[in-house]
Amino acid sequence: MIDVDGYRPNVGIVLLNADGQLFWARRINRDGWQFPQGGMRSDETPLEAMYRELEEETGLTAHHVEVITATHGWLRYRLPNRYVRHHQRPTCIGQKQVWFLLKLVGGEDALKLDACDKPEFDLWRWVDFWYPAAHVVNFKRQVYERALRHFAPLVENLCSVELGTLPPRNAAETPPTAPHGGREAA
Repeated sequence: MIDVDGYRPNVGIVLLNADGQLFWARRINRDGWQFPQGGMRSDETPLEAMYRELEEETGLTAHHVEVITATHGWLRYRLPNRYVRHHQRPTCIGQKQVWFLLKLVGGEDALKLDACDKPEFDLWRWVDFWYPAAHVVNFKRQVYERALRHFAPLVENLCSVELGTLPPRNAAETPPTAPHGGREAA
């Protein structure tokens, strides 16, 4: 399903733990790390798509999480030209996303990256709140920044943490915690 402007409707998931850290996962057979996300079906609401994608990509279900909030309206990013399939009609030039902030209320042991037939991720870790904005693939960076800025005040209140503001892109960073789950890279 692609809209008249060439954007595919999609949902993004920011999963928060009690310490204010975020779930960050590595795409299977790739070096790229990202938040869980996925396309919406024509018969789904954004919330329904979010729960489906959450279960497919992390193994978590509705009883493992609390929905805190979602972004208002669509956040868009364009694909680099090399990823646009110009031969397909309609042509998808990017994604438009509703982002959800979820809090993990179950234990980490509920995370199962192989919960579906075609897993998206092979490793995951908890990272500091602003870490993903500096480490996601470049063409998604602005959307990640917008979603995280929107969620930051709620996370500060919910987790009683002070996140500060998005650091400059060249700032020194705290390395993420060790990877969990899935299989280790060879």
